[in-house]
Amino acid sequence: MSRIAAEIVDVYVFRRRGERGEYLQVRRAAHEMLPGTWQAIHGRIEPSEKAFQTALRELREETQLVPLNLYQIDHVNTFYMARDDTVHHCPCFAAEVADDAEPQLNAEHDAWRWLAFDEARESFLWPGQRRALDEIRQEIVGNGPAVAYLRIDLPDVLRP
Repeated sequence: MSRIAAEIVDVYVFRRRGERGEYLQVRRAAHEMLPGTWQAIHGRIEPSEKAFQTALRELREETQLVPLNLYQIDHVNTFYMARDDTVHHCPCFAAEVADDAEPQLNAEHDAWRWLAFDEARESFLWPGQRRALDEIRQEIVGNGPAVAYLRIDLPDVLRP
């Protein structure tokens, strides 16, 4: 029987440039799974963590970025992996960083880039990533009606 798991989070990083957003993509290093692909931030939830805590930790570990704001989004990235016969449900988060933020990558990635929405959307590999980006653009960057309810209160110690 297939397993169902919620053990991974996706974090989409953006910064505001005037009225529009720019979206961060990081390229997977040659020694990682899916080498050379442009991705959002991903990470495994530790047993003692809540999903949003994992999002914050992975953001820091992979990019050294500290968010100004963190948002949950309704989209849950769902996909099947045949190699472990598991259906994965990944909570998704949007991390807003300063408009001049520049990541410092760990060894999982070998390059980064900021892209406008259309370019970022076109270059994400998976449909679930594109759907998450659509929601972030509409509801968070676009200041949709739910934005205040999607924001996660961050402790002061996590703010830059």
